[in-house]
Amino acid sequence: MPPITTPQKHRKPNHSGDLLRSPANVQEDGVQFIPVARTPGLPAPEQLHHPRFPRQTPAKKADRKRPLILCCAALCFVFAVVLIVVGVVTLVVFLVIKPRNPRFDVSGATLNSIYIDSPSFLNGDLTFLANFSNPNGKIDVQFEFVGVELYFRNTLIAAQALQPFAQRRGEVRLQSVHMISSEVFLSPERERELQDQVNGNRVVYTIKGTFKVRTSLGLIHITYWLYGLCTVELSRPPSGILVAKTCRTKR
Repeated sequence: MPPITTPQKHRKPNHSGDLLRSPANVQEDGVQFIPVARTPGLPAPEQLHHPRFPRQTPAKKADRKRPLILCCAALCFVFAVVLIVVGVVTLVVFLVIKPRNPRFDVSGATLNSIYIDSPSFLNGDLTFLANFSNPNGKIDVQFEFVGVELYFRNTLIAAQALQPFAQRRGEVRLQSVHMISSEVFLSPERERELQDQVNGNRVVYTIKGTFKVRTSLGLIHITYWLYGLCTVELSRPPSGILVAKTCRTKR
């Protein structure tokens, strides 16, 4: 005999929602429903899509940032225009005035001593008169860095830094520079070459200058590097004098 089954009751779906119940229907079918307290001033769930409570979209958030973006763009545009105007004015001024580079030259030199110690260490003493000139008639210059080096062939034998100075338009400045070589190593080939030059009464040195120059024209300032190169020929020490020279200055 088949078992007797009791038919189960089927609940009808409640489309209005089971979570929100009235106080009268707190308990149904053995399940207790606790009414949810609403915060005063907040809309009910069924009112969230009501026209009186529109949903905030990302487009409206972007609209709030638009004035700030436009302000930044305007500032960048103004800054770019100012830079362009300043650049054009500077270019026109310098094309009209045609500024020239300051010049570095050697007006005189004295070779006081050359002594080669064993093994192949050079000791020497050279004094020369540096000539700095500003050929511009309307532009002042400022030498912010002045470095001088003395070479025999490609070997550095002395170096010195001079004090910065300013030059007015058309001004010439003479400055004595004392270069001392102390225990500078020379290769055997360079040692023999220097001995031959001393014996032949014609010593050839190279003077290199490195200068950081600032050009001023009113409120316009331009800074650049200059390089001076002088090849000098001197008679042998102790009273060696300047016999010949070749100088040039370039950027």
